[in-house]
Amino acid sequence: MDQTSATPVALISRSETERAGTPLLVLLHGYGSNEQDLMGLMRMLPEEFTYLSVRAPLQAGPGYSWFPLSQDIDFSIESVETSVLALWEFLSQVIGEFSSVTLLGFSQGMAMATSLARYRREAITAVVGLSGFTVEAPDSAVLDDAALEANPLPLFWGRDLADPVITRDKIEYTMGWVPGHTELTHETYPQIGHSVSAEELEDVSAFLRRYVLDSAT
Repeated sequence: MDQTSATPVALISRSETERAGTPLLVLLHGYGSNEQDLMGLMRMLPEEFTYLSVRAPLQAGPGYSWFPLSQDIDFSIESVETSVLALWEFLSQVIGEFSSVTLLGFSQGMAMATSLARYRREAITAVVGLSGFTVEAPDSAVLDDAALEANPLPLFWGRDLADPVITRDKIEYTMGWVPGHTELTHETYPQIGHSVSAEELEDVSAFLRRYVLDSAT
């Protein structure tokens, strides 16, 4: 699909008759991947959720991306904002039947998840970020950090300190951003590189139960 499409390609784990009233977990894949990539995680995450995995809008090699890489000539904060607005346009049409909306993003998908929460804090219960980062956008009219300062976002951030993909400047910005904008659970996993481990998913499950499932009862 192109970035102007209002109907992204997506996969969902429950039929229409089984979704109403369940908590929704939106899965946002990384650069060069697709909507199938993260669906396998649901086998190790709480079964109470409905899982919705969305394909990013831009072609990137054999897969897709949410916005150009920051070193690319066509990267801009506007490209991030355009993708956030398009993703929200799609999600806003489907989230009404669910009890809550939580986002899980891997790598660039974490940048999208935190960006969407900066745009629509009131609609997002929590965010899980795996091996990812937050976009630096100090002058954005779309990414509203003031909303998170007033109502910090429950955020799980899991990573390998030696992640070979996410650059130091992105990590440094994210480390400076999270204290004033999130209720942070930060876990590190040696030797997973730029990937996800079973131990990490156990911690993600505990986070989801605490901040989403238990808080709803």
